[in-house]
Amino acid sequence: MQALVATVRTFALMTTNDLDRPDTGRGQAVAGVDLYWIPLGAGGHSVRFNGRVFEAVVSRLEHRPACDLYHSALEVRVPGGRFVIEQAPVPRGDRARRGVAAGGAVGARWAGHFRIFRYEVRRWRDGAIPDVGEAVDSPRRLTDDPECARRLLDLVPSLPTPVWGRDELATGEMWNSNSVISWLIASSGLSTESIQPPDGGRAPGWNAGLVVARRPAAQQHPA
Repeated sequence: MQALVATVRTFALMTTNDLDRPDTGRGQAVAGVDLYWIPLGAGGHSVRFNGRVFEAVVSRLEHRPACDLYHSALEVRVPGGRFVIEQAPVPRGDRARRGVAAGGAVGARWAGHFRIFRYEVRRWRDGAIPDVGEAVDSPRRLTDDPECARRLLDLVPSLPTPVWGRDELATGEMWNSNSVISWLIASSGLSTESIQPPDGGRAPGWNAGLVVARRPAAQQHPA
């Protein structure tokens, strides 16, 4: 139980839940998909420190240099408006206001009965990306195609929703916010081959989303 609580604390700190941040739109393109790389723990010293400790241990086990860790989010523009797509902890308040389209449990499936042990995926019209001011090498334009942007938006409610921080889908990597974003990008038909975190960084969970996106739809959700 202590390990589960620690997992939730880390998850909760990964994304600031300030719903009153100003609009984060950049540019006035009629349609497009932009990717943002947010340093893990931006706006929170505790999770940033824990992330560095985690990466120091993992890099040592994998015999490679330690990297900076990143959390990803999307901003999607279509002729009908601008939307922010991001995975985040579940705060109190109106789900519809935040454009919640999917969600799942954190740490353990049974724990998902409690709000603090759940995550949500937002398709938030005119929403905000917390700590976007600390984004690195961002935004990265992935496409200007309005059909592709609309297709990506339409995919959000059908996201796989395995337990956050676990590998329920047997990808070899835990499922997290980066998995959500990479799954959406790949499933919408956009190329992911050239997408990399900023120099010297990595995005844990990114490959999990790509692996699942390549599977038949019937195999993409946990049993």
